[in-house]
Amino acid sequence: VQLQASGGGLVQAGGSLRLSCAASGRTLSRYAMGWFSQAPGKEREFVAAISWMVGSTIYTDSVKGRFTIFRDAAKNTVYLQMNSLKPEDTALYYCAATSAGVWPVFKVFEYGYWGQGTLVTVSS
Repeated sequence: VQLQASGGGLVQAGGSLRLSCAASGRTLSRYAMGWFSQAPGKEREFVAAISWMVGSTIYTDSVKGRFTIFRDAAKNTVYLQMNSLKPEDTALYYCAATSAGVWPVFKVFEYGYWGQGTLVTVSS
């Protein structure tokens, strides 16, 4: 699976961004896909994930009610809608995929496929 992330940028606090992750190379029906963030000097952290077939979702507590993960099966693309952004959301955001077949799945080592990061910068 090849993953191509896009949509990062600079936004003021309270603003919104939508990240996209286009997948190619495999059908995703047995996969889960996730978004992770990595701030400077920090470890990569789980943000949200979605099971491709059923559409179940999970979020880390800090983004619940602000971020939404969803997929477009026709486009083989997963999105992360980010609203009410805060300066502490500033990070490189990575999309990832796993064929592990378990749910929920939210640990970095459980994901075997990674896209390049897309930078989100939230100014105060």
